[in-house]
Amino acid sequence: MIITIASDHAGYDLRQIVKKHLIDKGYEVIDGGAQSADKPFSYVDAGIKVATDVTSGKADRGIAICGTGIGISVVVNKHKGIRCGLCCNEYMARMSRQHNDANVLAFGARVVGQALATAMVDAFMDEPFAGERHAVRVGQIGDIENELYK
Repeated sequence: MIITIASDHAGYDLRQIVKKHLIDKGYEVIDGGAQSADKPFSYVDAGIKVATDVTSGKADRGIAICGTGIGISVVVNKHKGIRCGLCCNEYMARMSRQHNDANVLAFGARVVGQALATAMVDAFMDEPFAGERHAVRVGQIGDIENELYK
């Protein structure tokens, strides 16, 4: 499975930790966004990178990190076909996959610590989509996108 990960400067240090964690677990990782924590980098550009990699099929799932996770999740969710869950605990990361078939996980580097970030990533990567009644709702989301993105 190929995972794309990008961040702004606020998320740079945590992105490096999450990227190593993913590689150690055997995932192929596409890295993007800020090149350091010291030079400002827009969460908008980082979010576009993640969303584009996922919607193009270059990556199977994405992880988007900024200071709070809010800005980057808004950007990522502007793209047709993206279901990005802004999560702050393992339960939310698990449910974003199980109930919403989320293909991008977003979180804030100033909100969660390293251990929680990697635990959320594991929950997001390991949890399957439950389908059934949830598939109906995900289908409704797709219908809305198809109507709005004509």
